[in-house]
This record gives sequence, C-alpha cells and structure tokens, in this order.
Amino acid sequence: MKKLADLSPQEIAPLLEDAYRNIASHSGLWFGNACDEFGLEEAIRLDQLAWKAGFPIRSGRVLATLGLKEGKSVSTLFSDWSKEQLIAMLEDLAKNWLAADGAWFQAVESSHSMALAKKLNDAAWSKFTVIEAKRIMERLQLPQDGGLLALGQALEFRLYARINKQETLWQGKDKLVFRMNDCRVQSARERKGMAAYPCKSAGIVEYSYFARTIDPRIQTRCIGCPPDPHPPEYYCAWEFQLG
Repeated sequence: MKKLADLSPQEIAPLLEDAYRNIASHSGLWFGNACDEFGLEEAIRLDQLAWKAGFPIRSGRVLATLGLKEGKSVSTLFSDWSKEQLIAMLEDLAKNWLAADGAWFQAVESSHSMALAKKLNDAAWSKFTVIEAKRIMERLQLPQDGGLLALGQALEFRLYARINKQETLWQGKDKLVFRMNDCRVQSARERKGMAAYPCKSAGIVEYSYFARTIDPRIQTRCIGCPPDPHPPEYYCAWEFQLG
C-alpha cells in the first residue's frame, strides 16, 4: 500500500492542488447549506465570522511553512510592495476569478446545454453579486442606504472594474448611468469571430441585486445588453434611480 512518504516530489505536488480545491469546495458547501438553512443574509454574516476566525490561522500556517517571517500575515506580507505591484496582483486575481467562472460555465455547457449553463450562471449571480456588494460596503465603510453616491463608489471596487473598462455618468442628481465600455468576455468573442454572448438575463440579476444591496430604494433598468445591439462606445449599459 502506497503512503505519502513513498511518493516523489512530482507526485506530491498535485496533491497540493487537490487540497486547495477541497478547501474551496468544502467552504462553498458550508455557505450553500447555510443559505438553504438560514437565508442569504445570515449566510453572509456567518461567512464573515468564519473567515475572520479562520483565515489568519490558515494563512499564517502556510507562510510559516514557506519560511517567511514569523508573525507575518497575508495582509502584511505585501507591505513593502508598491501600489503598482498591488494593483497588478489584484488585476491578476480578478482575471482568475473570471476564468474560474468561465470554466464552470463551459463545463456545464459542454456536458449538458447552454440553457442549463445560463440557468446556473444566473442563479450564481443572484447570490454572488449580493456577497460582493456587502464586502465592498464593509471594506469602504459605505453607509447603509447610501443612495446613488454609494452605488457609484461601490461599482468602482468590483472585480469587474479591474479587468473591464467602465464609466459612470450622472444625469442630474437622481439618475446614474453605468456603461461597460469594454468587456473582456465580449471583446474576446469578437476577436474570435463569435457572436456576442447573450448575458442580459444574468446582467439584470447582477446589477439589480447589486444596486438593491447597496440601497433597497435603487431601481435598475437595462438600457441595453447582449443579445441587444449596442453602439461602439459600450457593450452594456444600466440606469439606476432612487425609487
């Protein structure tokens, strides 16, 4: 019977990949079960408690194994990095997030159908966009019910803002228009000669839930999103107003 000590370094290395996947999967199952049992709001609160309690321990253990300074944490590991290096790392992480999302979509689409992939994608966005909004609000200490000013600020700190080109346009004090000027996914499809991905159903969920999390009074209207035709200056556009 083969034991871990019998393996070569080349055989052990893939086990690290599996361990990382198992941590992500197990945490995801806990979150999903908490959503089913308590609802999304409470699941997000419990996730925050679990993260704050567990992440410093987990990250500290890995850093110690790597032989880095004792007492160093992930938050202080990059303390001597420049602003440019930190932004570049954040952009890489955002690209990895989008790649993981796309890989899941393609796995379901190729194994089942585009319709089922879109269904699962829309369902994922209905939760993720709320999670992302709440984490941004916490990090930036945005006020509850902060209106369109808070929404405009939060949109600047989404993962998408690191990998896509976007703009917010004020139309008076009571209306905010958001445009995705360049979309990494759609522009890549264009370069390959592919039709635009019909992301409108997911976008309606994504932007309306995000805005409503920032302030429940905000109403969202889709100006245009694929498969809708779009002008050269943007791929999709959304209008936000206080109800």
